[in-house]
Amino acid sequence: MTDAQVERFFAILQAANPQPVSELEFSSVFELLCAVLLSAQSTDAGVNKATRRLFHVAPTVDAMLALGVEGIEGHIRTIGLFRTKARNLHQTCRLLRERHGGQVPRDREALQALPGVGRKTANVILNVAFGEATMAVDTHVFRVANRTGMAVGATPLAVEMRLIERVPQRYMMHAHHWLILHGRYVCLARRPLCERCSVRECCDFGTRQAR
Repeated sequence: MTDAQVERFFAILQAANPQPVSELEFSSVFELLCAVLLSAQSTDAGVNKATRRLFHVAPTVDAMLALGVEGIEGHIRTIGLFRTKARNLHQTCRLLRERHGGQVPRDREALQALPGVGRKTANVILNVAFGEATMAVDTHVFRVANRTGMAVGATPLAVEMRLIERVPQRYMMHAHHWLILHGRYVCLARRPLCERCSVRECCDFGTRQAR
């Protein structure tokens, strides 16, 4: 994938969706943190279904702490790994209260020190909540970056670093959202929908398929 193709790729996606947003539902930075923490190995739709109930009773750090691990579990049982996620979420809330005055920190190191918060989650928070041009690499971004030839790498971190090198700065703020949505609805894991792909001409895989 050439630099000109990378430019064209994002120009097309931007024209179709100028202001992409997360499909997770939240009304505060704290709720965003909770939702992203719960979203590992789960669909956004499944997480939203659970958090609608959870956030209704526990929309704040203190309310989540008062709910307790078992109380959190009761609201997120439909999400994969719910027991581990409930423990991590409760412990994260405890640390937010003890170390950060109940606020979500705007600092990568502090975010990644929270249980269940890895680099991807921290990147999402920094981007969506605080407007930083980070590159959150989830399974969709990883797949699209490798399949298209935009950023080939064996690990999410390798792909992230390569994307940061290759994506033009003017697209960086929304780039991971465009890549996620493209992977979720068009560049599917089992069979990419190349026949309806708007960026096929820019993609190494799509070009090979057309031959």
